[in-house]
Amino acid sequence: MQRKAFIQTQHSPPTSAPLQLEALFMTKIAANQPKLNDETPVELQEMAAAIEALPARYRDAVAPALARVVECSTRRRRILNLVQEALSQLRLDMKYLIFDLEATRRERDQYKEMLEQDGRL
Repeated sequence: MQRKAFIQTQHSPPTSAPLQLEALFMTKIAANQPKLNDETPVELQEMAAAIEALPARYRDAVAPALARVVECSTRRRRILNLVQEALSQLRLDMKYLIFDLEATRRERDQYKEMLEQDGRL
């Protein structure tokens, strides 16, 4: 019985050509669709939804441009996040440097006062 099922699945008739074309077309559409996520601006998500509602010929014409816009937007957001992190780190480094400079000045003033008390200056 299992052998018969195996033979039937191995020799099943090929899918019809329209189904193969539809599968190929859907794969092509999925490849052109932009990768939308939670970080994608709401306006771009709305635009993507509007483009999805268009007829196929218009959607196919506009989808690559939308994909590029979404990609650029995502890249800009990543760059902005990196710059913000770098600025935060720079601010923290500046605070440490100012603290160190003030401590060095206090030490200098203390040593200077000690030398004046000893009569060396």
